[in-house]
Amino acid sequence: MTFGAQQTAPGRPPHKSRARKLLPLGVALWVVLEIWLLTLVAGAAGGFTVFLLLAAGVVAGSYVIKRAGRRAWKRLTVQLQSGGAVVEPAPESGGNGLTMLGGLLIILPGLLSDVAGLLCLFPPTRSLLRKGLERRLVRPAAAVPGAFGPVGDAFQQARMRMPDGKVVQGEVVREDVPPASREGAPREGGPQLPR
Repeated sequence: MTFGAQQTAPGRPPHKSRARKLLPLGVALWVVLEIWLLTLVAGAAGGFTVFLLLAAGVVAGSYVIKRAGRRAWKRLTVQLQSGGAVVEPAPESGGNGLTMLGGLLIILPGLLSDVAGLLCLFPPTRSLLRKGLERRLVRPAAAVPGAFGPVGDAFQQARMRMPDGKVVQGEVVREDVPPASREGAPREGGPQLPR
């Protein structure tokens, strides 16, 4: 795993994906659509109704994030009390990432973000979203080492578990250092042993 910048061939500009180029345009389009929908609802039901919808979204999203955070904290304390053993999430929950994302989307002002947040909260759509995200993130990262940079590599390493859910322990061996110099070399900051 590398933590530095991606190396490119000399004379070649770094590759920018199409999604990276279109992301600002997509965000701008999303914001314009959200504002347009809010003005439509304000024209039909009144400005006070839109204000109540936005306030209810903030309250509901905050509650969802707080509840998901408590679940994550509880799982962490159970894991620490069990001596670091990996505690698998319940099959129906699938972790708290999409639940927290759903709460955040509900907090954001707008009707489309509320609908997207609700899709992240309902179990059938949440499982479909989770499977789709795993397909889009795990397989490309496995096919091309370093495809997502350090974050993708760390994601792949976090997924390296045995089929029974246990983490495989190991140590890092540097291949650029000959084995003879590794064994006799003193450790950094540690006591030096006589040879």
